[in-house]
Amino acid sequence: MGIINFKNVQKGFGQGTHRTEVLRNINLDVKEGEFVAILGFSGTGKSTLMNLMAGLESPDRGSVEFKGKPITGPGPERGLVFQSYSLMPWLTVGGNVGLAVDAVFPKLAKADRQAKIDHYVNMVGLGHATGRRPAELSGGMRQRVSVARALAMNPEVLLLDEPLSALDALTRANLADEILDIWEQDKKTCILITNDVDEAIILADRIIPLNPDGTLGAAFDVTLPRPRDRMEMNHDEGFKKLRAEVTKYLMDVGIEAKVEDSRSLPDVTPIHGVPSAVVDAQAGMIEERFLDFSQLHKVYPTPKGPLTVVEDFNLKVNKGEFISLIGHSGCGKSTVLTMAAGLNEISKGAIKLDGRHVEGADPERAVVFQSPNLFPWLTAKENVAIGVDKVYPRASQAERQDVVEYYLERVGLADAMDKGAASMSNGMKQRVGIARAFALSPKLLLLDEPFGMLDSLTRWELQEVLMEVWSRTKVTAVCVTHDVDEAILLADRVVMMTNGPQATIGRIVDVDLPRPRSRKALLEHPDYYLYREQVLSFLEEYEHGATSKKDAAKSAKPANQEAA
Repeated sequence: MGIINFKNVQKGFGQGTHRTEVLRNINLDVKEGEFVAILGFSGTGKSTLMNLMAGLESPDRGSVEFKGKPITGPGPERGLVFQSYSLMPWLTVGGNVGLAVDAVFPKLAKADRQAKIDHYVNMVGLGHATGRRPAELSGGMRQRVSVARALAMNPEVLLLDEPLSALDALTRANLADEILDIWEQDKKTCILITNDVDEAIILADRIIPLNPDGTLGAAFDVTLPRPRDRMEMNHDEGFKKLRAEVTKYLMDVGIEAKVEDSRSLPDVTPIHGVPSAVVDAQAGMIEERFLDFSQLHKVYPTPKGPLTVVEDFNLKVNKGEFISLIGHSGCGKSTVLTMAAGLNEISKGAIKLDGRHVEGADPERAVVFQSPNLFPWLTAKENVAIGVDKVYPRASQAERQDVVEYYLERVGLADAMDKGAASMSNGMKQRVGIARAFALSPKLLLLDEPFGMLDSLTRWELQEVLMEVWSRTKVTAVCVTHDVDEAILLADRVVMMTNGPQATIGRIVDVDLPRPRSRKALLEHPDYYLYREQVLSFLEEYEHGATSKKDAAKSAKPANQEAA
C-alpha cells in the first residue's frame, strides 16, 4: 500500500453528447518518500490527475486514497504548487508564506511564527527578498514563493503541477535543482506533473507517461545514481538510453502522422520572383553568401548614453542553409532577427539578401514570432490567404486557394482550415503561423522562438512539421531559440551568441547530421551528444558571466564565420 493510491479511476466532464472522458482506468500506487514524474502531452488530463490527488476534484468512478483513506477534499498533508503563482499581490514574500504557516499552526507565538516563515523563505533562496511584493519579483522568484508556501504547510506529499513550465530554461533548471535539494533533505513524497523529459529524468525515481487517451503507460524506472548533474548526464550512457526510450514512447503514442498528402502545389510565381512550385526556377538567385551579415551593430540611445546591444556580428549564409541562433536571454538574438526582417533599424554595418540590402519589411522575408499574431475573427484559411493574395497578384483565385490549402495541409490542419483562430489552441495557432510563412514562398524564413510558448511535447510535434515542410522548400532559414536540442535538430549550423550588451558571435558549430532528421533518429546517432556537449558547455561558460569580446575570441572559430 502506497501513500497515494488510485484504484480504477475514471474522470470526465460534460453531459451526454458533450461529455469528454479525460482519465480512464487509472491504477497508481505512489510509495512514501518516492519522487514520481507524470509525463504527457497538453490536454491528456495531467492537471485533472493532480486535482484528484489534491482533493479539488472527485473521481466519477473508482477511488483516490491517501494512506488508505479516500480523499474527500484539500488537506494540509498534501501541499500543491500550481503552474501559475496564485500569490496575494498586496502581501510581501514573508506575508504570502505566513498565510500557510497560520493555516497549519494558528496558535504559534509571534517569534516562532516568524522563525518558521524565515526558515521556508530561506529554503528557496529568497531571504534577501522577504519584504518584497510579487510585482517586484521575477517569474522564477514568484514560483519560489509558491514552493515555500507549499512547504510551510509541512505536507507529507508535495504535489507539483508543472511549476516550472512558465520559466526560461536557466531559471527552470535552477529551481528544479532547489526542489531536488528540498526533497533530498526531507525525503517528502513528491509527485511532479511535467512535459519535459530531461526534467523528469533528472528529478524522478519513476516516470509514468499519461497517454493521449487518458490511460497510464508502463512506468520507466530511473536507476541513475544521485546526485544527477545535467552536464555529466550528457556523457552517461544510462541517461542517453533512458532518454531515447522515453522520447520514442511519447512520440509513438502522441505524434502520429497527421499530415495528408492529397494536394499538389500550383505552378504560380509570387511577386518577389521565387516560384513556389518549380524547384529549378530559383536558379537565378546567388548561392554563396545568399544572406550576408556584415559588421552589424545595434545601438540604442539611453539617458546614460548610447547602449550597444549587438556589436560586430558577421555571418555569411549560403542559399538553402538552416541556421540556429542561440544564447542566453538578453544576448541580442531577436534583435539580429528583427534587423534581418527589416523591422528594426540597423545602426551600423549591413545585411544583404540575394545581393541586395535589407531595407524595411518585405514579404520576401517571412517571420514567425513566438506569438502567432493571427486575426482572431478570421479562419485559419483566411489568415493564410491575406499574405498569399498580396504576393501572388497574377495567380487566379483558385490557384491562390490551392497554395493556402496545400500549406495548411502540410502543417496538419487539413480538417481545421475553416476553424476560427479565436477557438484554436496555441499549438494550432502556431501551425497556422508556419503555414502562412511558407505560403509566402519567401527568400528568407525568420523564426523567433516559434515554439517558445508551447509545452515541450507540442514543440516536438511542430519541429517535425517544420522540418517536413522545410525539406520540401529548402528555404534559407534563421531560427532564434534557447532550446539546445531544437537548435541541433533543425540546423546546418548552430551560431552561439555571447552575453549582452555588446553581444557578438562566440562560437559556431557545424551540425553534420543526416537529413531528413527525426528526433528519434538523432538521439541514437553517435555524434548527437558531442554536438550537444559543445553547445551546452558554451552556454554554461556564459551562464557564469563570461561576456567580454576577448572571451568570445578565444572560443570562436574564424574559419566557421564563412558559410561552408
